Amino acid sequence: MNLRVRQFAQAVMLAGFSALAFADQPRDATQLLERMAAAMSQMSYQGTFVYMRGDSVETMRITHVVDENGVRERLYSIDGPRREIIRDKNGIRCVMADGQAVMEDPLVGGSIYPEIPYPVTSSGNRLYRFTTGGKGRLAGHEARRVNISPADQYRYGYELWLEESSGLLLKWVLYDNRRKALAKLMFTELRLGADVEEGELEPTSPPESFQVVETRMPSRAAVRTTPRWQPEQLPPGFKLTQHNRVGGDGDSVYEHQVYSDGLASVSVYIEDPTDEKTATHGLQRVGTANAYSRHVGSKHVTVIGEVPTITVKAIGEAIRLPQAGD
Repeated sequence: MNLRVRQFAQAVMLAGFSALAFADQPRDATQLLERMAAAMSQMSYQGTFVYMRGDSVETMRITHVVDENGVRERLYSIDGPRREIIRDKNGIRCVMADGQAVMEDPLVGGSIYPEIPYPVTSSGNRLYRFTTGGKGRLAGHEARRVNISPADQYRYGYELWLEESSGLLLKWVLYDNRRKALAKLMFTELRLGADVEEGELEPTSPPESFQVVETRMPSRAAVRTTPRWQPEQLPPGFKLTQHNRVGGDGDSVYEHQVYSDGLASVSVYIEDPTDEKTATHGLQRVGTANAYSRHVGSKHVTVIGEVPTITVKAIGEAIRLPQAGD
């Protein structure tokens, strides 16, 4: 995936929610989050939202339909460079007018919302604190606030605003350990259920007029249980959740690993160095994400995620060379 497409995908395609049962009368933060997860996975909705990241502000529109045909979604920009994403059971088609690229990849999935799986909200979780806040009004709907606060310096926090009657997420704010907002998404207009106009699912950008960029991940046969390259030590709570490996003859290998604490995720890319990557070393900022790059033996290692710099650097510095026989 080229950098332009990767930045946009990271900005708007954060992973989707797990389906969880509705709580009849949610009283605490955990119940509210369970109700939100069910709403996001089971409800159809349509609306306009503003996405803010640093000095960048974008207005976008989304149509999300859940029916007998599965999940169908269309997301497109209203201002700025033309961007359009179509998601359905066949995968994702991403049209980027400024880079004239169309991304097609059935293994890329998710939504515009942060993922909060059930284990993260359990009482035994010591990585985050979940609390309820006040009430307000957003996009013409009554809303309630839930705070997700990190317990240490290795992860960021969230402020979530949920629609009172359905639990749908109307606004989220990603903030650092100093409570500085790093990114924000807020609906300004929203329709629910039967009010959704399914005609807006139809794309307006002709894919044939753009360059097609293949970004397919390796097949399941290429996935290893244990990475050849791995960190000797991880920040508290982070575990390996995904691993893909391409190649196997000699040292010509590309590896992609994902480490997560259940909410925050960090990707590790291990590949042969190129002229562009050779010049990349140390810490970098990519939108709301931090990245850390270094050489380990004959490979170039890049660690990237929406986590503090201390986290990507700790993981990057801990990557070790494969031992003989690995």
